[in-house]
Amino acid sequence: MTIHDSFEGVRFVGSILDMAREHGMEIEIGSDFALYDRLITTHRPHQPIGAPFDPKRHRMSDRNGFWILGWTPQGALVHTQAMRRFDLGGLALSDYLGQNFRDFPPVGLDLDMERSCYQPGPGARRIRGHVCYHGELWVKGDDRYRGTGLPGLLARFALATCLLRWSPDHVFGFMPERYAFRGLAEREGYMHTDPGALAWYPKGSNTPLKGFMTYMGRDDLNHLISLCPRDFMQAQAA
Repeated sequence: MTIHDSFEGVRFVGSILDMAREHGMEIEIGSDFALYDRLITTHRPHQPIGAPFDPKRHRMSDRNGFWILGWTPQGALVHTQAMRRFDLGGLALSDYLGQNFRDFPPVGLDLDMERSCYQPGPGARRIRGHVCYHGELWVKGDDRYRGTGLPGLLARFALATCLLRWSPDHVFGFMPERYAFRGLAEREGYMHTDPGALAWYPKGSNTPLKGFMTYMGRDDLNHLISLCPRDFMQAQAA
């Protein structure tokens, strides 16, 4: 990143922190995923930690991951998200996910992994190098946050923080098809998607849960942080 890009990124994340505080939310960032797991178990027991960030499955540290939590002044957890960084080792993301997509399942479902499948799109075939996976995105259903534009800005906060920390070649994530059709990818700041990337089959069901892959390149991320976050919040809340 250039000095100008770094300055723009710091300004961008600072603006979003201010807007979160205006809505009664304090943001905490950390890299101790054992602590994150304990906090999730205590404060969000209905939705356990996702497999890609589980410290019992992966060796997580500040070199390859960070989490973001949002708290009310009363100590209630109202927001989570996390990033995990890894090197594709010369593979295209399409090839990596072809072998490893089962490591990124939706939380809380008993899935038939044999029938579930990944279909690479053109974006995944182009992505190589150092990438970050963006997941764990959750905002409590509360009128202080929902319908205000804040959830989308919090996703942009994570994307900008990832850029400032690691300047990865790409960031990617997965999104249920029904949310993608409602424009969630755009609200979160993602500029590209591969539709039809995933089909998860719950055990005993012949109806798959379909998902999009969302992704951003470094140039997309640099463009994102050049924009005014308050303008996005006002537009989404309108």
